[in-house]
Amino acid sequence: MRVDLGNALATTPGLTTATLDRLDDRVAAAHERIAAGMADDEFGYAALTLPETADPDAIYAAVEGFDRPEAVLTVGIGGSALGAATLSNALDSDVDAYVLDNVDPDETRRRLADLPLDDTVVNVVSKSGTTAETLANFLVVREAMADAGVDWTERTLVTTGESGNLRRLADRHDLPSLPVPDGVPGRFSALSTVGLAVAALQGHDVEAVLAGGRDGMDALAGSLYDSPAYAYGAATYALAERGALTNAVMPYAESLETFAEWFAQLWAESLGKDGLGQTPARALGATDQHSQLQLYRAGPPDKLVTLVRPTERADAPIPETDLDGLAYLGGSSLGGLLDAEFEATEASLAAADVPNVRVEIDRVDERALGELLFGMEAACVLYGELASVSTFTQPAVEWGKKAARGLLGGGDFEEAEAVAEKRELRID
Repeated sequence: MRVDLGNALATTPGLTTATLDRLDDRVAAAHERIAAGMADDEFGYAALTLPETADPDAIYAAVEGFDRPEAVLTVGIGGSALGAATLSNALDSDVDAYVLDNVDPDETRRRLADLPLDDTVVNVVSKSGTTAETLANFLVVREAMADAGVDWTERTLVTTGESGNLRRLADRHDLPSLPVPDGVPGRFSALSTVGLAVAALQGHDVEAVLAGGRDGMDALAGSLYDSPAYAYGAATYALAERGALTNAVMPYAESLETFAEWFAQLWAESLGKDGLGQTPARALGATDQHSQLQLYRAGPPDKLVTLVRPTERADAPIPETDLDGLAYLGGSSLGGLLDAEFEATEASLAAADVPNVRVEIDRVDERALGELLFGMEAACVLYGELASVSTFTQPAVEWGKKAARGLLGGGDFEEAEAVAEKRELRID
């Protein structure tokens, strides 16, 4: 992973090299704290050791009982699904991967109607084993498989903690299962059993993903000038302090579109505390040059745009044409056009004094994805250290979970009482 901060200098808001120099001493102190947390396997910091502690052999052993399926369906929500989805949507496989990460009944029905249930592996993931949305969807999936004459116990893989409803279910039916690693919040679990089981089911190289993560670990250093992950984390923090409170992440590869969604959860849930944080926005190059870019370039000066791209990719030539005004495209390629769009957007933002940061990987493959995911996790942890927020907690999310569970009769929670206090101003 490579990071270029040049277009975040002398912008509005913006940084200077003097700003970065002053910040570098704080980065060094934060790196010492992060390294100590990793060494002591502290909650949250343990996520940054996953490239070394995750066991690919255990993952392969858990999935070896399934013949190469036609499809795999992950039933999870948030961090229990997005890491796996990022990898599966980025990498080609003849095993189709799908996710049920919402409880919209229309979508659930449509998805189950389209799946070859007799040749689908259901990958159900919940760290607590009690997540209402995940277990509700899993019960629906299980019933659909039974109705289709499929023995769900032969088609289900469970990833969960040491206790909870899901663990008891796995033990009762002797289902293949994987443990969720201790001390790792869900949104930081992409490089663990949580994110890698689907990759293994699809035939991807799990060891290469972890090797990429180790490349990211090896690149951590006591200076932002020596560490791409820390450079990104420090720059985003400093820009947010100066008013860039929205971070629009814009990959120039459709295979990385889900990466932007994964990033949004990581950034929002980790850093949105105590009135602080930076709101992640998701865009896709070049598509959103024709929509969102108008706001980023000409709207309020409160944004950072993060442009992400692979520097190597397969290409497709553009045929020659004699149509008036289009001859310049003939003999070029779609990849060349996309690169031109990337550089034009970058220059367009810079010309309007909008800070933007370039993040590059060599190509979209297992190793590069592992490094990218690790790098953004490390950047997020560094940002949290610099902002003095509790990066690994999510109290606002837990409040909503309790309110919903109380409304469904799952216990007495005072949070549920707030629903009755809703103010109304109805216009019918």
